[in-house]
Amino acid sequence: MSISPADQARGNHLRRDFLGVLAYVELSAFERLSSDARYSPTLHDRAVLGRLAVIEFQHFELVCAKLAELGLEPEDAMLPFQPPVDSFHERTRPADWYESLMKAYVIDTVSADFFQAISGFVDADTAGLIGRIQSAGDASAVLRERLRAALADDPRLASRLALWARRLLGEALTLAQLVSREHAFLRGLTGAVGAGGGDATRGLTVELAAAHSRRMSQLGLAG
Repeated sequence: MSISPADQARGNHLRRDFLGVLAYVELSAFERLSSDARYSPTLHDRAVLGRLAVIEFQHFELVCAKLAELGLEPEDAMLPFQPPVDSFHERTRPADWYESLMKAYVIDTVSADFFQAISGFVDADTAGLIGRIQSAGDASAVLRERLRAALADDPRLASRLALWARRLLGEALTLAQLVSREHAFLRGLTGAVGAGGGDATRGLTVELAAAHSRRMSQLGLAG
């Protein structure tokens, strides 16, 4: 079955948007981890976060290379997503090192869940890129173990970090819904139309929240 020029153009637009938001999320992760590393309580923690920041930048470069391969300018693809992502980070400024650590963990895992969930609706090359990015780094595991150590050292952190994680999740889900709605992103990828697009977004939101709750329980925190 041949693809009409209109459908091809629509598919290219969706791919650009998907890669654009992925690239900017990775660039923001690099910036966040680089900044957090400066305030690490130990040189070991600084080195750990510095290494994770390097990995995130490598992910960013992989996405930019894919955009260039498609004849797309990475900056142009990222620009529509800069305001909402930057606004999210402004609203979720950590108060200290421990909140920074939790924010890094929540954003890394929720983002991974989001992109993994919709990788089945993109083309094979783009899905392969998502797989390479998610298999190339161990940020989530490293951050999880560092959080576990912090909570074991000071159990009083549990209540505060649990509340902070819930706020982060709420803000992250709001961001995902905003991006999906303003760019017809999820609806276009899933092929849903009308109310179905809203159903797809709500279903994904429920899945992301449930996965987050399981991770918090594994840390001994209320999800």
